[in-house]
Amino acid sequence: MSLTTSRWLTLVVLNVFGLCVLGFYDRSIAQPPATQLPFANTTELQLEMVTQLKALNALVKEQNALLKSGNLQVITVPGKPR
Repeated sequence: MSLTTSRWLTLVVLNVFGLCVLGFYDRSIAQPPATQLPFANTTELQLEMVTQLKALNALVKEQNALLKSGNLQVITVPGKPR
């Protein structure tokens, strides 16, 4: 065999071997399936979101009341020159 033929044969054999190894790659039977999902308890997540939204709503109401009262002072600080 010539040098190029042996190189091609080696390349093909290594590719076939690699594909066979990757073809059999799978989770083993001994490994337990993942049971903890990141969003398993949707009810708890929804209650947490509702609580956070209520807190944000209260803050927005407080901010609106402050803006409507007129007791607001704006202090400006000169910016850095460019």
